[in-house]
Amino acid sequence: QVQVVESGGGLVQAGGSLRLSCAASGSIFSINSMGWYRQAPAKRRELVATITDSGSTNYEDAVKGRFTISGDNAKRTVYLQMNSLKPEDTAVYCCYAHAWAFGSGFAHYWGQGTQVTVSS
Repeated sequence: QVQVVESGGGLVQAGGSLRLSCAASGSIFSINSMGWYRQAPAKRRELVATITDSGSTNYEDAVKGRFTISGDNAKRTVYLQMNSLKPEDTAVYCCYAHAWAFGSGFAHYWGQGTQVTVSS
């Protein structure tokens, strides 16, 4: 059993900052990558940022230069520092872990999501 739990969402004014956290726990043998997706009402889901176990990162073009993903392998936790937030960043942000759980092989595990609202 693998659990993924996010925290850190909320309401912020445009130009402000928020930091999201995501922790994976449970019967995990190893984690290949973790990252964040977001989905706004009436829009398709977007991959925001990812980080691999070796520290390689990837960002959606719309957030490059504003968002930074980082990770702590020992804590199985990733962070998403979001600066210069814009109203169009408003969405539910969901974290995933691509992990090898004991007895299950590699699979994607998802958190419940955390709401980020940016007011203009």
